[in-house]
Amino acid sequence: MINKNYAKELTQKLIQFNEQADVIYEEVRAAGKEKDFYSEVKPFADEVHTACSEWKDSMKEWMGMESFTHLFPLQIEQTANNLSDVAVQAFFPKTSYKRFKSHIQSVRYILHNVRDEIDRKLANV
Repeated sequence: MINKNYAKELTQKLIQFNEQADVIYEEVRAAGKEKDFYSEVKPFADEVHTACSEWKDSMKEWMGMESFTHLFPLQIEQTANNLSDVAVQAFFPKTSYKRFKSHIQSVRYILHNVRDEIDRKLANV
């Protein structure tokens, strides 16, 4: 049985990770210096990757039981992958600005749609 409130918490957590990655990227880009891989990049990226995996599995299970308006399992998969990618790319100033911001915006859009859809579904229970 899917824990819908946990899926909502994970979605909110991923929204925060996405915004945090955006802030990290802006700071790293302004400083022009990469962060230390083992003390900063890896811990953050691992935490994001773990949350993304849990969220992806949870959402795909839920989507298998109920239909979601304008959301599809492939979008969930791509969003989890994109967020895992930006969690690493954020720490490197040479990351393409346009590509990074495009991924941030895409992840933000899907996560906010997922959160809104979860809110609607939980309100109807």
